[in-house]
Amino acid sequence: MTMNLKSVILFGLLLGTAFAPARAETPEQKAERMEWFSRAKLGIFIHWGIYSTGKTSESWAFHNGYVSLDDYMKQREEFTAAEYDPALWADLIAQSGARYTVITTKHHDGFALWDTKAGDVSAVKSSPAGRDVIAPFAEEVRKRGVRLGFYFSLIDWPREDYTDIYRAGPVRYKIADEPERWQHFVDFNFAQLRELNETWKPDLYWFDGDWEHSAEEWRSKEIVDMLRSTNPGVIVNSRIQGYGDYATPELGVPVVRPESEWWETCMTINNSWGYRLDDDDYKSPHTLLCMLVDCIGLGGNLLLDIGPRADGTIPDEQVAVLKEFGRWTGKHAEAVYDTRAGIPAGHVAGYTSLSLDGKTLYVYLPYRPTESVEVKGLKSRIARVRVVGTDRELAWKQYNDISWSEVPGVYYIDVPEEALDEQITVLALDMEEPVRLYRGSGQILSFNEY
Repeated sequence: MTMNLKSVILFGLLLGTAFAPARAETPEQKAERMEWFSRAKLGIFIHWGIYSTGKTSESWAFHNGYVSLDDYMKQREEFTAAEYDPALWADLIAQSGARYTVITTKHHDGFALWDTKAGDVSAVKSSPAGRDVIAPFAEEVRKRGVRLGFYFSLIDWPREDYTDIYRAGPVRYKIADEPERWQHFVDFNFAQLRELNETWKPDLYWFDGDWEHSAEEWRSKEIVDMLRSTNPGVIVNSRIQGYGDYATPELGVPVVRPESEWWETCMTINNSWGYRLDDDDYKSPHTLLCMLVDCIGLGGNLLLDIGPRADGTIPDEQVAVLKEFGRWTGKHAEAVYDTRAGIPAGHVAGYTSLSLDGKTLYVYLPYRPTESVEVKGLKSRIARVRVVGTDRELAWKQYNDISWSEVPGVYYIDVPEEALDEQITVLALDMEEPVRLYRGSGQILSFNEY
């Protein structure tokens, strides 16, 4: 039997796994699509689901055998969302200075937070909440100009048509032995993603769980093609077996910049992704802000996670962190959003970034200088030094600036106590030209004109 292209596409749409191929994207087109993400710098991750009772970790609790699947799923009975205020959530996110947010639409346990027609396990059908909790959140977030991202687990361990459930095994089946069963699961994934995509057209998808199967098995390329067929500007993270746009190192800022041009570090606010009754080990705002400027200095973003309770309230400790982030990012917006990766370590004791034109070097000081801040290896000359977020200019001196030496002199910037921010002080070194650096090991002078 022969089929023309139109028939092939129609047949694929019926199956839910084949779509017209996307046109090849040029590097310039991708850079344009990624521009908002590259400037965003801060996002807020939200882990919310039946695990938000605080009794267990999200999904891994039953997968790793710490609790039975039945006991884990019984937590649905306490997912009430009774105090859920999506407008308050959106306000806190916007006030934090975050330019995007990513909410868990479905974790590895298969519990969907929207009114999915593709399955029976959801906030609407199988919890006291009895309603779609994604819809009002998406509406409120977009009212505030914040980009909307959806976390979606490719894994759905409890489903009978998925291959695995427990880490220690045994597997339910092998795809090679039961391809029709696997196809049924793939169709289910496509159906749920189509619902999310056509209803909300999110700005970003944050996939997870791709390690359990290959790109061919997940139909990764087809997933991305399907999403972009109706949502062409959407950004996709790396966890889809090679078809994503940006890297996602987890729970630790990289020591060196990732190879990917675009990346983010996702980070918990305490030690847990979801709300936990027994986890009060919260990181301080100062610690988390240091992580933010570290990411900025390496040219990436920080995706900071919060974990609301099952009733929809957000713990006070998490609210306090978001508000302090808002104070700091609001004051230092110039040195947060429209920046690119800074200069290599060793030139100054602090984190750095550059303005987009390269003519301003931002220096982030997570400490209180006792006298002055040393900056070495700057071949470009400083025109002035400012304290970002204030109208204050600082004095500086340059020592050993010898005209016939290739090694530039060392700058010492006076930073008085009253100029310091309570968390991280930011200096703006406005240069006479785009920053140029000396990166050598020093020089022995063989003559002296004095």
